Amino acid sequence: MSEEQKKQLETQLRNIANELRGKMNADEFRDYILWFIFYKYLSEKIDLYANDILKNDNILYQDLDETSSEWKEYIDAVRHEALDNLWYFLKPSELFHQLALKGSQEEDSFILWELGKILNSIEQSTMGTESEDDFDSLFSDLDLDSNKLGKTPKEKNRLISKVLTHLDKIDFELWNSEIDVLGDAYEYLIQQFASWAGKKAGEFYTPQEISIVLSKIVTTGKTQLKSVYDPACGSWSLLLRVAKEVDKVWEFVGQEMNNTTYNLCRMNMILHDVHFREFDIQQEDTLEHPKHLEKRFEAVVANPPFSAKRSASELFNNDDRFSQYGRLAPSSKADYAFITHMIYQLAENGTMAVVMPHGALFRGWAEWHIRKFLIKEKNYLDAVIWLPANLFYGTSIPASILVFKKCRTNDGVLFIDASKEFEKNKNQNKLTVEHIEKIVATYRDRAELDKYSHIATMEELEENEFNLNIPRYVDTFEEEEIVDLDQVALQIKEITKEMKSTDSEIATYCDELGIANPFNS
Repeated sequence: MSEEQKKQLETQLRNIANELRGKMNADEFRDYILWFIFYKYLSEKIDLYANDILKNDNILYQDLDETSSEWKEYIDAVRHEALDNLWYFLKPSELFHQLALKGSQEEDSFILWELGKILNSIEQSTMGTESEDDFDSLFSDLDLDSNKLGKTPKEKNRLISKVLTHLDKIDFELWNSEIDVLGDAYEYLIQQFASWAGKKAGEFYTPQEISIVLSKIVTTGKTQLKSVYDPACGSWSLLLRVAKEVDKVWEFVGQEMNNTTYNLCRMNMILHDVHFREFDIQQEDTLEHPKHLEKRFEAVVANPPFSAKRSASELFNNDDRFSQYGRLAPSSKADYAFITHMIYQLAENGTMAVVMPHGALFRGWAEWHIRKFLIKEKNYLDAVIWLPANLFYGTSIPASILVFKKCRTNDGVLFIDASKEFEKNKNQNKLTVEHIEKIVATYRDRAELDKYSHIATMEELEENEFNLNIPRYVDTFEEEEIVDLDQVALQIKEITKEMKSTDSEIATYCDELGIANPFNS
């Protein structure tokens, strides 16, 4: 997305924000705008597709009259082709532009219920097709009857009409196959909403620079991936980022507990033109009710909720994901439950990169037992990367990236201390391109850099009792410059002489003015 397009998007977004100001908070605002943009995308895509089918007849899809038997054959032909190739269908009167135009031009036009019927029609159009599960209840979280939109149906209708009109002015250039304006815009909007939403943002979005680091690590040495998996997939942005690092990902798999975020996942994949046969998203608690246990993945990435609570039921002692470690991760902190779950799903030739709170590196008791088993008995831990504080939405605590491989050919564990290299912004710190490149290059080359990285042997890890706190392995201590006391004494003498000279001048001025010297005791 160009800077000009970004400015246009920001302008319309501000216009919409002004319409909604005082009515709802950022995450509620998000739930309306992203859903409406998705509807706009589906409309514009089918309009372009239908116009291509109808071009030899010199007919525009939006001009077809659904009530006329003359055009029924054309609409049926478009429906048949669209369901086979686009996986859904919209009638000419259901197109976004038509509805937005109706709402903006006709003072008494009531489009609110019509909009609800259209969104339901999109879902219904997939019934009985392969894409049915991917569109099922997709718009279920969009409450068009919410009192936050207005006290009366008329007020709600007026507000929705204005929002659709603003969005209708944005050109996503779907006709241009060389660029992905909408995909970039959608990602940009998700990021903007995350920055506005504060603590709640952590539920659905990983900062892009962190996603880039994770993606580059798990794709090291690969040009294609058979599969990539995220057990806490949020808005799906992290998995889409992985796809940008290789020529092809054959299968995307994820699980998400939050219903709204789960719907956001599906929309994100569809508008990025990932075919529904290539992704499998399930809604459920990954630790309690995993949906893909029979599968193994070549790349596994995740930014799970930090130190989340879980049941830690005794039944998990018989669960193959957790049973071999001798301890269950505590109910108050699910970090190692996520780690061992992900390792269970990791293929023998795969790489796993997971974001963890810093405490996961050194906390004791059950977590110590699991950590020791992973390092000493399994030799799975490949690298530990300490990130700067205040990178993530909703928390300022420092975090780390843990990298695991089942069939390691490397000796030792690479420790990277990237905690001091960042760009300080007003509300949140940020990794620049240079910072990212240094982290990734150090990981890929397994380079030992002074005060930045070190490869620890098993003996070192054992000496430190498998505490992974990075200062134990990377010495970042800077010696203070030696102070020359004789030189300091001379400087003090010079300063004292200057002070006496200044005092004398002040006394002279005071005498000339006939006032008391304020410095006389």
